[in-house]
Amino acid sequence: MPKINRYVDIDSVEKEAKKDYIDRHSPFIHCEKTAKAGEPFAVTVKMGNEYTHPDDFDHFIEGIQLYNGETLLAKADFVAGMLGGQDHKGHATVTFHIVPSKNLTLVAQSYCTKHGIWESDPVSVTVA
Repeated sequence: MPKINRYVDIDSVEKEAKKDYIDRHSPFIHCEKTAKAGEPFAVTVKMGNEYTHPDDFDHFIEGIQLYNGETLLAKADFVAGMLGGQDHKGHATVTFHIVPSKNLTLVAQSYCTKHGIWESDPVSVTVA
């Protein structure tokens, strides 16, 4: 089973290089805290909060997956250069539109071609 890396609180990390490494590889979930059952609900996953991930042919974000608990809800696959190559300035970002029927515990995973699997903190969504 592959190792799953997780975000570490930046305040607990001393070196700037380590902050950069952890932040750029961590997926962050952005969505409302409540949703309506049976209606489309937008969930955005952004790679990195402050730092952007490289977009080189041998080092890039290959994909992002969105889970509710252990259930895969959606995934997006990427190729090298999707952000414009080495000179890119943006974050790998994807917005999924899901239709929930019950409360959600969302977790995102991403795959870096050089540093493996990274997982977000869980985000709870109340569905009414």
